Amino acid sequence: MAALIATPLLAAALLSGARWARGDAGSPAGAGPGSGLPLAESRVRDLDIAFYQARVARDPLGAADRARLAALYLRRARETGSNEDLLRAEAAARASLRNRAARNSAALSVLANSLLAQHRYAEALEAARALAAREPDAAAARALLGEIEMELGDYEAARAAFRSLAARERDLAVAPRLARWAELVGRPEEAHRLLVAARNRALGAPGLPSEQRAWFHLRVGDLALRYGRLGEARRELEAALAAAPHDYRVLGALARLEAVRHRWRRAVEYGERAIATALDPATLGLVGDAYAALGDTAKAEDYYRALEVSIAGQPGPYHRAWSLFLLDHGRRIPEVLARVAAELETRRDIYGYDLLAWALHRSGRHAEADAAMRRALALGTRDPMLWYHAGSIAAALGRREDARRYLRAALALNPRWHWSDPERARALLAAL
Repeated sequence: MAALIATPLLAAALLSGARWARGDAGSPAGAGPGSGLPLAESRVRDLDIAFYQARVARDPLGAADRARLAALYLRRARETGSNEDLLRAEAAARASLRNRAARNSAALSVLANSLLAQHRYAEALEAARALAAREPDAAAARALLGEIEMELGDYEAARAAFRSLAARERDLAVAPRLARWAELVGRPEEAHRLLVAARNRALGAPGLPSEQRAWFHLRVGDLALRYGRLGEARRELEAALAAAPHDYRVLGALARLEAVRHRWRRAVEYGERAIATALDPATLGLVGDAYAALGDTAKAEDYYRALEVSIAGQPGPYHRAWSLFLLDHGRRIPEVLARVAAELETRRDIYGYDLLAWALHRSGRHAEADAAMRRALALGTRDPMLWYHAGSIAAALGRREDARRYLRAALALNPRWHWSDPERARALLAAL
């Protein structure tokens, strides 16, 4: 899970920018005739960006304004899915640090978060370690470091980091990361408790941007969706959409919710609204599957081709959701296998091993897939997708009892974790 919440180190930069846009410091954003109504947050943000771009251009040696500009680019990237803004955030943060390395934790925090959002984990780890060394008492910095260690599969380091933060679960920069760790080690109920409490605190926090409020609803809704609580998922995602009507992440989650309910036209509606903001290949694939379920195979194939075109130029490994889609649809299997194996050289987490197992299974290399799957299950994660994959691999190896056990566990935990995999699991159980 890439970091999506602004830490206190980022918040200072974001809020200082907001003051300029409201006119508190006499900036252009607050000048001119006004109606007395507040500007839309996205408009305020863009005015802030323009304001700090101008200040940076006039002051080639400044550091603080570059750190504020970097934080604003990062915020816009999170709201719009813009990779270009992630690169701008990284560049502005690096420029700020070149101008002043000391006492510049805000820029270092933006740098670590922008690298993490780009899935450049080794570089993000280096920046996060430097940040934690400079701010040893900052819970947000330690939580960010733990998150990156978790993403890289360094679970002993992550365990130590999150154990040291257990008493800080009321911190909005810490609680979502503690929740992700709890889910990973097989405690989804604890993850749910942490996220609901964090959401409630976030909604009561003054000055929190709408995108951040939506994100807390999204985290609760996404967890509920993964564990089959579809009514709760609906309530949370609708609340997220009310806070941020154009958030592509929320729209994509609503498309997944409608897809698992087999409400295909609604899935198409939400998915196409998400794609209009950010061309996410996983959502393209979902919309393609929805059209296929509606019987429009030509349009489905159009979306599948668009997905493949959109990821053809992706540097490095594919996003995990894209890789799963390609494997499930029998597309680019050798290419996905090669990319997954390459990524595991540096990022050895359980979902990387699950992808490797699934790619090997789809390649007919079931014994190798079984070995990788054992590593994917090593933390005791309660995830129906993992158990479905484990059951399918066991069935391919003729281990019928193991296959039944895994498949029944997946369906018992969440009979609708995906719009098509549960049906495949039931069919495989029937065949066994």
